[in-house]
Amino acid sequence: MHNLDWISKWATYSPDKVALKDYATKQELTYRQLNDNALKLADILKSEYGLEKGDRLMVIAEHSSLYVTLFSVAQKTGIILVPVNYRLSAKEIDYLIGNCTPKLVLYESNFQALVMQASANSQTSILNTQKLIGEMKGRNFKTDFPNSELDFDDPLFILYTSGTTGFPKGALYTHRMLFWNSMNTALSLDVVSSDFTINCMPAFHTGGWNVLITPLLHKGATIGMMNKFDADQVLSLLESEQATIYWGVPTTLKMMLESPLFENADLSSIRYFLSGGEALPLESIHQWHKKGIKIRQGYGLTEVGPNITSLHHNDAERKIGSIGRPNFYVESKLVNESGEEVKPGEIGEFCLGGNLVTAGYWNNPEATSDAIVDGWFRTGDLMKQDEEGYLYVVDRRKSMFISGGENVYPAEVERVLLSHPAINEAAVIGVKDEKWGEVGKAFIVIKKEEAPLEMELRGFCLEHLAKYKVPKYFEFISDLPKNDTGKINKKALKSAVS
Repeated sequence: MHNLDWISKWATYSPDKVALKDYATKQELTYRQLNDNALKLADILKSEYGLEKGDRLMVIAEHSSLYVTLFSVAQKTGIILVPVNYRLSAKEIDYLIGNCTPKLVLYESNFQALVMQASANSQTSILNTQKLIGEMKGRNFKTDFPNSELDFDDPLFILYTSGTTGFPKGALYTHRMLFWNSMNTALSLDVVSSDFTINCMPAFHTGGWNVLITPLLHKGATIGMMNKFDADQVLSLLESEQATIYWGVPTTLKMMLESPLFENADLSSIRYFLSGGEALPLESIHQWHKKGIKIRQGYGLTEVGPNITSLHHNDAERKIGSIGRPNFYVESKLVNESGEEVKPGEIGEFCLGGNLVTAGYWNNPEATSDAIVDGWFRTGDLMKQDEEGYLYVVDRRKSMFISGGENVYPAEVERVLLSHPAINEAAVIGVKDEKWGEVGKAFIVIKKEEAPLEMELRGFCLEHLAKYKVPKYFEFISDLPKNDTGKINKKALKSAVS
């Protein structure tokens, strides 16, 4: 058995150290107060609502200090947290309830109608967060509350994938994964107890927990909690709180660049920014570098963790387009379709092994066996590695299309398009073609002051790509559809042309 209760440790070592600042509720919690609240909630959830080790607690709420308190409850009791995307439809949430059968669904008031509709066909109990908070405030905690005996391989979270292909799958995120992700992050980013970050990423995304929140909690550092992203507020808080580290997806970092507060914001306390989800354009990297902000990019995924590779900020421009090298405790390899490792420069599927790999998908043995082969998790991402060991994402295996017998990787075409000075955003998909089987269609968002012609872009692509890779169709649109983590939603684009 293992002692997995981090917050109680820091409540002993640094009881008066501020653990959380919740800007939505204007609440500040020390590690002692956070631990006391977690003990109260653990007692309430066990004695009043019957939750025991292994029971699922679904939460439909914006990220907050309450969510982090529930994380501590999970470390004490073995309850499994199931953070759910509150932007889903009632039918989608109903599917998740049926899939993970939670003992209790906890929800914020502004999502009450959604939850009532979603849970109408189930026997699951529902509870408003305000009622739970009220019960917590009126409760005397038990100093001798008995923690459950937990093992490293017990689940801590069920994190559902975005569901861009088929039904969502609930990835099991264990205490072992949490520990080793935290160790990897701390080693890679030099995380220390004096660090301070602002988090505005959602709780239903692995990055909303495991890029910085849980590693900083493991180190006894401080986290500022925003319930949603606002570029102006983030810049203001980074300055006023003297934050040392921050992470965001390319879309949010771009919005910060466009904020009227950007030019005068004093960000001198920041060691570096982290960016993930997709590649950050070189122009954005240049703009942040001019501001004195170093950029570290990386790669991760729900089923293994968000901190799998890291590109050191000193290599941000020298190795543009790379996701860096595997972090300290990551086991990885690139394999061809026969499962054989490929040579440097050759394209192979990125496979991950070791302590960071999920035990599988909740209630889905078929998806588990498809994803995990001989102990290796097959990411579905096609990559190549240069002679120095730096990895480059070529494309998603499922995104690749075949045109006239040739493999076309949309990410390669998108990188070329994004290098054109008039293009702000670009996404490429494969569409059916009578002659070639499939051809590329590019969706382009142009910069306001620029208006390139289709002929110009076609010629530009021909300068940088083989002819079969050049999109046959170009469509200019005002915005690309994105999912809740800021990634371009190609499923929506494909639906629009089907």
